[in-house]
Amino acid sequence: MTLYEYIREELLGKNPDGTIPVWKAIVGGMAAGMTAQFLASPADLVKVQIQMEGKRRLQGMEPRVHNARHAFAKIVKEGGVRGLWKGWAPNVQRAAFVNLGDLTTYDTAKHMILKHTNLKDNYFTHALSSVFSGFIAAILGTPADVVKTRVMNQPTDANGRGVLYKSSVDCLLQAIRGEGFFSLYKGFIPCWIRMGPWSLVFWITYEEMRKFSGVTSF
Repeated sequence: MTLYEYIREELLGKNPDGTIPVWKAIVGGMAAGMTAQFLASPADLVKVQIQMEGKRRLQGMEPRVHNARHAFAKIVKEGGVRGLWKGWAPNVQRAAFVNLGDLTTYDTAKHMILKHTNLKDNYFTHALSSVFSGFIAAILGTPADVVKTRVMNQPTDANGRGVLYKSSVDCLLQAIRGEGFFSLYKGFIPCWIRMGPWSLVFWITYEEMRKFSGVTSF
């Protein structure tokens, strides 16, 4: 949020009437999401590996990791510090699309609602804007989430390279060719169910925190 606001306010700037040009919101949202997710990629890799252990146990397979500490140590032992950024590219790409949907849509929708309707800058407007942002974020983020999960969870060779996909683009093309375009939307409903409430809670809370702190509305 800090990076997005800096890009929006300092680097690109608003229109004289306070609205945000869509292209500026897009650039800011994608840049902020990519930067933050790159820094958080190691934690996300550990999370993905732990989440897959439940499926392995159901299949009667031996667990590869036992907890977050073990997963972290295993990744570093096998691939060095660079191994913590395995799959960072699809991870960052996913964050770019999710934040494009979330930040850009909320920012744009809110200011358009305030400009073209009689609604005020209050709970209802924040909630309405967050509904749009959560839905668009799920639409844009689900394909990237599918690719990211497949790339990050694929087995690797002795050199740490994936054995199933050469890159996120290769994974995307294989999924479309082998399973059809809509295979990219496997898990869309759970994704929306997760992102919708998150967006609603986050934006209302964030706006209220700004108000409580004496900062202008987002």
